[in-house]
Amino acid sequence: MKRSLILLLVLGSSGSRIFSEKIDQSESNRLIHEKSPYLLQHAFNPVDWYPWGKKAFKVAQEQNKPIFLSVGYSTCYWCHVMEREVFEDQEIANLMNQFFVNVKVDREERPDVDRIYMQALQTLTGRGGWPMSMFLTPNLEPFHGETYVPPMYFRALIKSVHQTWITQPDKITRTSQKITQLLRDGIPVEKENSVVEASILEKGYRTIRSGFDRTFGGFGIGNKFPRPVVFNFLLRYQRSQEEEQALYMVITTLRRIAAGGIFDQLGGGFHRYSVDQQWRVPHFEKMLYDQAQMVNSYLDAYQVTQDELFGSIARKTLEYVNRHLRHETGGFYSAEDSESVPDPSRPLQKREGAFYVWTSAEIDRVLGTNRSPIFDYHFGIGLKGNALDDPHEVFVGQNILYQAHSLEDTANKFDQSRVQVSLILEESCRLLLQTRKKRLRPHLDDKILVSWNGLMISAFARAYQVLGDIVYLEKARQAADFILSNLYQKKTGRLLRRFRQGEARFEAHLEDYACLVKGLLDLYEASFEVDYLKQSVNLTMTAIELFYDEKSGAFFDTSGRDKSLIIRTQESYDGAEPSGSSVIVWNLLRLAKMIRYQEWQQMATSTFEQFGSRLREHPEHLPHMLAALDFHLGTPKEVVFVGTQYEKSFQALVRAVHSVYVPNKVILFADGGAGQEFLGRRNPAIRAMRSLEGKATAFVCENYVCQLPTSDPDILVRQLKDKGESLQTVVFKDNF
Repeated sequence: MKRSLILLLVLGSSGSRIFSEKIDQSESNRLIHEKSPYLLQHAFNPVDWYPWGKKAFKVAQEQNKPIFLSVGYSTCYWCHVMEREVFEDQEIANLMNQFFVNVKVDREERPDVDRIYMQALQTLTGRGGWPMSMFLTPNLEPFHGETYVPPMYFRALIKSVHQTWITQPDKITRTSQKITQLLRDGIPVEKENSVVEASILEKGYRTIRSGFDRTFGGFGIGNKFPRPVVFNFLLRYQRSQEEEQALYMVITTLRRIAAGGIFDQLGGGFHRYSVDQQWRVPHFEKMLYDQAQMVNSYLDAYQVTQDELFGSIARKTLEYVNRHLRHETGGFYSAEDSESVPDPSRPLQKREGAFYVWTSAEIDRVLGTNRSPIFDYHFGIGLKGNALDDPHEVFVGQNILYQAHSLEDTANKFDQSRVQVSLILEESCRLLLQTRKKRLRPHLDDKILVSWNGLMISAFARAYQVLGDIVYLEKARQAADFILSNLYQKKTGRLLRRFRQGEARFEAHLEDYACLVKGLLDLYEASFEVDYLKQSVNLTMTAIELFYDEKSGAFFDTSGRDKSLIIRTQESYDGAEPSGSSVIVWNLLRLAKMIRYQEWQQMATSTFEQFGSRLREHPEHLPHMLAALDFHLGTPKEVVFVGTQYEKSFQALVRAVHSVYVPNKVILFADGGAGQEFLGRRNPAIRAMRSLEGKATAFVCENYVCQLPTSDPDILVRQLKDKGESLQTVVFKDNF
């Protein structure tokens, strides 16, 4: 049916891609019926796209056509470029429609599909990235792969693939079967029975240290990615091994990032990565998982150093998330785009970083002659722009804000006090931020993902613990309640992965269960609301039922119910996000300590053993699992609070615990009611704990041995820092 309508594409409330034009509904393809912002961005391509599903597979088999699989996400810069250059080209689209069944996948909705074919792409080419462009047989077996492909090469490529399919089908079949077998061979099928020892931690540390950039911080050369999973491991390694170099690498890197263009100096929040060594020129998209993990890194650094810089960066990032990535009833959106519209009169012409960059003249106009010289010096503003690395000439004449000079240097340069300069810079940033608010914001990907929300719940919960602002706890609660209300199926006890515009869809995967449980555990330790702990237990039980493999002793990423997936992966690489396996292992270890599920401790041990060869050969690829291993091999502390939660003396003890960096611990609350009853079912020691003389009391325990209970915050801090040799202890024998 044809009917004319006005298309107003406002993806989220951002106003990033706003245009109004007369179109015909028949010009859309099947993606128009999807909820994914990424798929909807391609709904008016002349390509005859299918979403991933049985209908597309059936057509490919019936017509004996290969499948062209295009995987990306809505805030992916090169995905946008390929859409404009390739998928909007009518001639190329005609060839695609003639030769292939064309399938679009949002990798954030379907990480299971993305993971399989990314492994195939890396097997074929040794590299990966998005957009991912894969060619599959009708049986979904991959035989050729690329990432971004420019139009001239893509036109030649699809003609070549088609010709080979017609004239040499056996060649393609052999290739696809070989690649599929290689993928299956990479999935462990039985235990390696590998003993995991502390030497693995040392090797991981030494390998990571070898790539440290002593000049600019971070690791490696070229593009710089902030990897919070690495910071997490290094800080724990420094704590357990007293290796000061580990702390130096983290603190140096976090300072450089905070001063760089990768951190939004006006509005807070982190961009995806920098294209240079110095953290100055970012790729401007902002991902929820980066915000969550970086907040935790800065909170850790604040606990270690007590330097307010780190607390300030965490606060600014949480403010950004709360303003721009939060659903009105609690959940958190996925991302903001790197591109935006610099000129509202040309709404279809986007540019990388347009929302964030400034000309020197703009700054002068907003700040005036008194403020701008000081601001320009501090933030490295140049008349001709300041982009350090701009191979595509995107930032000609534009300035990216970064702290080129310290506050002290700036004060000395202009012969003013630090206080005066600080006030001028604060006022200047406020004025520029007001001006920036008038620009069209980048596109907002407003889908809500369970795994990323779990990470963000953790960040807000820990921010409340470390920084003490009750608002953070409330945001964590609201997000958790949103997920459990909208994406948790009470009848089955299972999760769905994605929520958007009232629709919850797609089976959740290991990473969803693991990250949500992590967030709920952190929320329990912040709020002491036992229902969050109970829900953590229930979800972990479901995850074990769906993903645990008794044969290998480790976890699959998917349940195996979707038969369109040609393999069940067991991902271990901790990249921009920690792997589901790494997170669930840590959850199992924490829960084993909290509620004495010793069988879960054994599952964690078994998973370490299953990934033993990977841990030994390339421990730097699994830093989050290394951190979990550090927890496993050490003697984590159990801190049990007894008393009335909101009394000042109780809160003083809680603040004392969070004033110091003791990462390998669990926190419990013997509330004298339902919480203590729940904990005491499997832990008689907690059932027996009482306050001292009616005062708020804390018990610090290790390996079933507790130090003497205390109501003194200073003594509590000493007990947390103590290695266990000096203080008196009491043994709860009925705990065995």
